[in-house]
Amino acid sequence: MARILLGVTGGIAAYKAVELVRLATGAGHAVRVVQTPASLRFVGRATFEGVTGAPVLVDEFEPDPARGAFPGDPAPDHDPISHLELVARCDALCLVPASANTLAKLAGGLADNLLTSAALANVAPLVLAPAMNNRMWEHPATRANLETLRSRGAHVVEPASGALASRGEWGVGRLAEPAVILEAIEGVLATGGPMDGLRVLVTAGGTREPIDSVRYVGNRSSGRMGLALAEEAARRGAEVTLVCAHVSLPRPAGVRTIEVGTSAELETAVRAEFDGADVLAMAAAPADFRPAEPAAHKISKAGRDGLVVELEPTTDILAAVAAGRRPGQTVVGFAAEHGAGGVERAREKLERKGLDAVVVNDISRTDIGFDSTDNEVMIVTRAGEAAVPRGPKAQVAAAVLDAVERLRAGAAAPTTVEGES
Repeated sequence: MARILLGVTGGIAAYKAVELVRLATGAGHAVRVVQTPASLRFVGRATFEGVTGAPVLVDEFEPDPARGAFPGDPAPDHDPISHLELVARCDALCLVPASANTLAKLAGGLADNLLTSAALANVAPLVLAPAMNNRMWEHPATRANLETLRSRGAHVVEPASGALASRGEWGVGRLAEPAVILEAIEGVLATGGPMDGLRVLVTAGGTREPIDSVRYVGNRSSGRMGLALAEEAARRGAEVTLVCAHVSLPRPAGVRTIEVGTSAELETAVRAEFDGADVLAMAAAPADFRPAEPAAHKISKAGRDGLVVELEPTTDILAAVAAGRRPGQTVVGFAAEHGAGGVERAREKLERKGLDAVVVNDISRTDIGFDSTDNEVMIVTRAGEAAVPRGPKAQVAAAVLDAVERLRAGAAAPTTVEGES
């Protein structure tokens, strides 16, 4: 099991860090806690000491009774410098919650308390679980700080959307649930996965193209398949970026997420991320057409016998990015086909768009596909077809990524995937 050094910063979500410690110790991990002075206003050190069975440190100059040792480890025979010894012994440094203030300090390399000093000396994986008001989360300074930290290798557990600390406020910034954070920490600690070192770009959901300020043209995609792919790729050790279009489901742990609305926004995000990706799994359902002249206001129903909306085609995003791919990139498309002939149409798309694989599902069936937790697909490659029997979308995602691994390994023949129905 791992040695987890948990940094707790000031914020109402600090109480959830206690549950994280309980879950982590219950899973067999050894946990030490460092608190910022501000965090003591929300949770006292005695609470964490009771759950971890180890002293909690706050001040840079206070002695550590455990001399930097984690529970179960022998203490050194000398008094080491706390902020150096703790990070030298830990397998991961995790900040839960990570406040906007502390994120700014880490991005700037400041070391003005025990936690930030320890972070500056840390060489273990860094996991950040931000929590703050949605306006602070969305501020350009916070976004820039997170991108800086990500570029240095930090793993960010994205906050959830929901009720915030201020009464009556709602938005993105709510700390991810402790079980989700622990899953992300354990995923970071798991090394040697089959996709270790790969950068995987996944799209999910369905775009909405405005008719006016209220109405839109859209589709029924829930985003479940894309989320399952992102979660499975992360579990296999990949660095995953997920581009979501109107997905209401919880985001997978340890996955960087970009939110978009329209097909144009989806195209912009995919083009920006594609060059740095090794694998693209285009599971989103972008609209094929959009209103040519959307109204900036709500179109009134009064006095109208009908409404004619002229549609224009959107960009074929997958074909456009695949045309500019570099050597070594693997591109997988998804095709929602209706009834017989779906595989033949998918094979035509495979050739026309220059893809490595197309995952086909039959949307004429009501027991799979849209809004369902199950799916049944055919994976079409130049070598042939591989049938994936009906099963949970997580199982289908695993089969798709197995196919991606075979493609990247240069496998010449398709493999039929066995599964439970």
